[in-house]
Amino acid sequence: MRHLTSRPGAALAALACLLAAPLASCRAPAAAGGAPAVPVRQSVTFPAGWRFAAGAPPEAFAEHAMVVSNSGLASAAGSEIMRRGGNAVDAAVATGFALAVTYPVAGNIGGGGYMVIRMADGRTAALDYREVAPLAATRDMYLDASGRLTDRSVVGHLAVGVPGAVAGMAEALRRYGTMSLADVLAPAIRLAAEGFVVDSNFTRGLAGAQSFMTRFEGASLFYPGGAPLAPGSRLVQPDLARTLRLIAERGTDAFYRGEIADSLVAEMQRGGGIITKADLARYTPVWREPIRSTYRGYTLLSMPPSSSGGVTMAEALNVLETYERPAPFGSAAYAHRLGAAYQRAFVDRNELLGDPAFVDVPLGRLTSKAYARELRRTIDDRRATPTPEVAGRMAEGTHTTHYSVVDARGNAVATTTTLNNSYGSGVYVRGAGFILNDEMDDFAAQPGKPNMFGLVQGERNAIAPGKRMLSAMSPTVVLDPAGGLLLVVGAAGGPTIITGTSQVILNVIDHRMSLADAMRAPRLHHQALPDTLRYETGGLAPAVMDSLRAMGHALGERGSLVNVNAIMRVPGGYHGVHEPRAAGGAVGY
Repeated sequence: MRHLTSRPGAALAALACLLAAPLASCRAPAAAGGAPAVPVRQSVTFPAGWRFAAGAPPEAFAEHAMVVSNSGLASAAGSEIMRRGGNAVDAAVATGFALAVTYPVAGNIGGGGYMVIRMADGRTAALDYREVAPLAATRDMYLDASGRLTDRSVVGHLAVGVPGAVAGMAEALRRYGTMSLADVLAPAIRLAAEGFVVDSNFTRGLAGAQSFMTRFEGASLFYPGGAPLAPGSRLVQPDLARTLRLIAERGTDAFYRGEIADSLVAEMQRGGGIITKADLARYTPVWREPIRSTYRGYTLLSMPPSSSGGVTMAEALNVLETYERPAPFGSAAYAHRLGAAYQRAFVDRNELLGDPAFVDVPLGRLTSKAYARELRRTIDDRRATPTPEVAGRMAEGTHTTHYSVVDARGNAVATTTTLNNSYGSGVYVRGAGFILNDEMDDFAAQPGKPNMFGLVQGERNAIAPGKRMLSAMSPTVVLDPAGGLLLVVGAAGGPTIITGTSQVILNVIDHRMSLADAMRAPRLHHQALPDTLRYETGGLAPAVMDSLRAMGHALGERGSLVNVNAIMRVPGGYHGVHEPRAAGGAVGY
């Protein structure tokens, strides 16, 4: 979906300037973010076998405001709120609730997330509304009698953490919004009550989750007659509409203390879950200070623990900054440096990070430039370093979703929310119309053993009652050297969130790509263990792959890596691009 500026001449001039020769200079007005200039974009060459062509036009341009998410309908809901006078926070909350209706594979009121806010007046905040372990949770609750890890942390009632989404979105609205909860919920209620037409992406998602989703109450809604809803079907969700109306009328108490809570707990009791009314009543989102880091003069505002995203990105980017000049995009040196930086940052992530209410996290050291210089000395530019050797020297679900929002005043919100796995635990709350998360798998259910994403995590992320599980979610706002808004970005995809988000940022800053190219560029991933540099099919030239193997890298091919949604300030307004590897929409005005 695409909405252009109401002044076509301004839009065309902005696009012409953006695509001009590298010597051109493009300036953005203060109304579009307050900074005096936007760095000129440069052309880029992708490998011959890569699926996307470089130089494509942006998905959407808007002069005033923009929302980008994995659902065009949810993006339109956020844009509608801003057109009615709401700010970026109002729109972000509206988008979040709409995603629970139109993108239930990851959008939710039965999960949690993180939000980074940067207001136009310079105020910044990070809101942690991550799920927490129920009070009855125990460290070894997912091990069998022989001490082996089971799948009970992934599917079913025992996998569910106490949801934080409703409390978190309401709290963001209370502190930084301008509209009522009823106002921002109106688009989501309408979408649930009147329904929307299912597309092929929605059907494919249901097909992929059919093996476990059909075990639970939502089967009759999503798999009528035993098959996934077909493209072109209209999905009407009366139970969810009623739940959203209750929240609009009675606030968070309806969800955490009222009849929605009663329905959730009854569902837990039917299936052997352990969440109680006491768990729901005690849930509280937490305001935190964003991780503020710099990269080559740009400032990043990202999420602190209980998310690992901001710390791990800052550490990796600090290492890359120790190189005076970035390596050419797509070269063997580029891939080697990227992999080495991520590898070292993930070693620290997996061993040292956790819920700050339970463990002491050395944020200052991990995000410092001095520590990055120490790490740089462990990197051999001629060969790969095995992960166990790195660790000796140094002594997230695939279905999350991210959305980015900027309003006409320059307020910006980056939000990442999740059920963890596709459709979470599969558990559908009877009579309330929503799916519950399986976030308990994001704990180290068995420290030292891999979770569903292959992450091998340590004792600091072991299960404890009331504890927030570590996350890779990385909602980020990037400011240019003059302090003006440049990017609002984040991703879905387990641990690849960290690497994917940071590579879009690197593409824009180091390689001067347009946002369209930065999003379409091939991506790489390294998470320490497994000790493999992963790449997207066709994303590395054959000669580069030969060089990397000669350096000792184990290469792992993936069809695609990570789902990013981003907004970038450009001359005259904003570009919005949803993940080209997935469904979504950028809507602005």
